[in-house]
Amino acid sequence: MRRLWARSLAAQIICALLLALGLSQVISFMISWDERGRALFMAAKNEFLIRTASLAQLLEATPATLENDILNASDTAYTRFWISRDEPVDSTAWRREAWAQLAQPLPTLQSMNGARRPDRDASQAPLPSGNIFAAAAAMGHLTWTTLPAHAWPLSRPAKFLYLDESKGMGIAVRLASGAWLNAAYSKTIPNSMWTSPTAVSLAVTAAILSLIAIFVARSIARPMRRLAVAAEALGRGETVAPLPESGPDDIRQTAEAFNRMQGRLQRFVDDRTRMLAAIGHDLRTPLTSLRLRAEFVTDPDVQEKMLKTISEIQTMTEAALAFAREEATAETTRTVDLSALVESLCDDLAEIGHTVAFIDGATITYRCRPDALRRAIRNLVENAVRYGGCARVRVARAAKSIDIIVEDDGPGIPEEAMEQVFAPFYRLEDSRNRETGGVGLGLSIARAIARHHGGDVVLSNGVKGLQATISLPLLS
Repeated sequence: MRRLWARSLAAQIICALLLALGLSQVISFMISWDERGRALFMAAKNEFLIRTASLAQLLEATPATLENDILNASDTAYTRFWISRDEPVDSTAWRREAWAQLAQPLPTLQSMNGARRPDRDASQAPLPSGNIFAAAAAMGHLTWTTLPAHAWPLSRPAKFLYLDESKGMGIAVRLASGAWLNAAYSKTIPNSMWTSPTAVSLAVTAAILSLIAIFVARSIARPMRRLAVAAEALGRGETVAPLPESGPDDIRQTAEAFNRMQGRLQRFVDDRTRMLAAIGHDLRTPLTSLRLRAEFVTDPDVQEKMLKTISEIQTMTEAALAFAREEATAETTRTVDLSALVESLCDDLAEIGHTVAFIDGATITYRCRPDALRRAIRNLVENAVRYGGCARVRVARAAKSIDIIVEDDGPGIPEEAMEQVFAPFYRLEDSRNRETGGVGLGLSIARAIARHHGGDVVLSNGVKGLQATISLPLLS
């Protein structure tokens, strides 16, 4: 999960939206908790008043012989009705009577026909837990309060009180016969908002938000992924088509900036290559003039030294021109069998007399510019043969790279000179033979080609000889 969070933009957006949804639900729950409980209580109270008023009208409209049957039929699991001949005055005694009535089981169908409601001693009725009187006093209804005619369905006043903190309530209303209809209600109203409909609604909302988040994340990640692929290809020296400059402003501006950067880099490389080629070309004329003038020098020793210096400058110039021409050549990147490419190069060099051995390994394919990479490997192999007597070449797959390793049996290179040898025209005089060496561009060209592929060339001294490694990045 941690890896998915670190790598997936969609996962991060989904988690952010779900977190926002959860927080909004919690805040909404906290705000509406009390309001919901109050609304449920008011609905229960209104229903209780309406039932009591309806029952009072029904009792007044029917014969007294049906009184018990009507009362038994009107009782519910949370409501009890009974008749008293005297007006209820003592609220504490009435509460005890109400709890006694609520504690009686509902009558069965067989016992309802003509049966009188059993009397129960109110003093023995079980009281609810807690101090109901303190709770009632806290609500301001310790004693009876009068419900005016406009506060409930009947046109006569009624007496009302609360039973306890569990939303219990009672009412007494005088009938036309002079008796009093008493009603008691007690039910703990659930105040939990986590119900099945709530859970289903939350799950559906979370699923819809997740789908929206996936769509948004993909719309953002797609151009970003395209930009990453283009940047990686550009870093390897490939020619990249301009990115489409569309979408939201942020993404469009990023694509525009990348396209401008690519154009500037390409112009910079082209200008540098043309300048190097022009300098190398323009040097030919003064070198030719110097060579002609050296022919008229009468001192043979001076003439030989001048011609030798001119020849060395000309060789360096030709090498620079060749390098510039290759830089200016835009080679197409394609996928090749890297193992076969290195093996064929080793075979070619072995045929012309070089001591080169290719060590067989697994077949490895790679997307590269094969001609340029072949030249880089050739430079390293020729250096190994020239200064180390032989070359052993192999291709290996590392954790994050493809390595082309060239080993020789030469004297190696001092540690302090490991980076200096990559400088253009730099040559070691002690460990490398100046008379038989080149102009000092071989390693520079090899490293430039490797870096154009996104890799590098690294030198290290082994147990015997020097090891040169071209590390190419694994392509995702």
